[in-house]
Amino acid sequence: MYFVKICYNCNNCLKTSSRLLCDFLVTQLYPNPSGTNPMALHAELHRHLGGSVVPRILWRYFQRHHSEMAQKFREYDQFEAFYTKPRNTLDEYLELHTMVEHVQTHETLPYFIYRLIRGAYTFENLAYLELRYTPYLRTPQHLSQSERIEAMTDIVRLVGETSRSSDCPIITSQILCMHSRLPYEVNKAILEVAIQMPEYVCGIDVAGGDSHYGERLDEFIQLYQLARSQGLNTTGHLYETPEGCYPELLPYLMRIGHGIQIPLKYPELLPELARQNQCLEVCPTTYIKTGTLDNINPLKVVFERCFEAGVDIAICTDNAGLHNVRLPFEYENLLTQDIIDFRQLKVCQAAAFRHAFAWPYDHPPTDILTELINSEAVMS
Repeated sequence: MYFVKICYNCNNCLKTSSRLLCDFLVTQLYPNPSGTNPMALHAELHRHLGGSVVPRILWRYFQRHHSEMAQKFREYDQFEAFYTKPRNTLDEYLELHTMVEHVQTHETLPYFIYRLIRGAYTFENLAYLELRYTPYLRTPQHLSQSERIEAMTDIVRLVGETSRSSDCPIITSQILCMHSRLPYEVNKAILEVAIQMPEYVCGIDVAGGDSHYGERLDEFIQLYQLARSQGLNTTGHLYETPEGCYPELLPYLMRIGHGIQIPLKYPELLPELARQNQCLEVCPTTYIKTGTLDNINPLKVVFERCFEAGVDIAICTDNAGLHNVRLPFEYENLLTQDIIDFRQLKVCQAAAFRHAFAWPYDHPPTDILTELINSEAVMS
């Protein structure tokens, strides 16, 4: 955790963008001028709402409200071991999402979101967070398809308002996920909700296992074309596994969810990614949990080839709860395993803010903090 005594004299911030960011730091992240407060420094671009519930919070919820699920495990340690253990495949791993999706309803979402935001602010020093999920899967299952589609707007509004009403102020926005196992009509409706609710939604994604896109590639291309024509930001789970490599989708994506197979197996694509200013959202722990990689050593090649080609990488957690891992640990693990060095880490941290879909300032928080410190040093 970082602590800082904030200068409240914004006259030292000479640039307009810096003054705006200083106002944000003071009024939102540092509401108490008389004391010190946690310094929020990081941006998280790839985090799923379902996979963000840490084991302890989910266990307590099951104990209080879902005894049938809690009774499957005699003790918390057994539940944690089951919830966080590595799976053999991505599809097997994704089945865990259904456990949480079924309990993340209109009534319970505030409970989970408040605790998610509180943990991200307190333990991860997040200044910015994009939450992604499929709103259709949070609607009541007993409703008809058309009724569930209609209910999605209430879910998106609830997630947005709950995220903003937290007493742990983080700039948040939503990425709505189309799903490889949902029908075209539902996916189009999800896209339309994203277009209609820019106050809460900053982008669109496709998820559900990248090996399942192939037979419906034309559908997803059409949906992404519509998204781009409406000015909606786009990302997509692509090139995560060897079975999920679809170059036809790349031109429509502003960021690539995971994308590690590009530098590993298709490095010839990197120059075009650099020209298009596309960023990879790399989630190191995920590839161990899904059986995609045996260890994180191949990620050294991913980072090296991307740096050489000029392709940005944002380091992310993906499913912090399923992994029981927070963003600073992802940083630390990459450093201690000699995958990247501190200079490269800073480059990736800056890239996360630069490619954030809804970060409203020209600079990351560290820049304004540095300016404030340097200004005080000059004045003294």
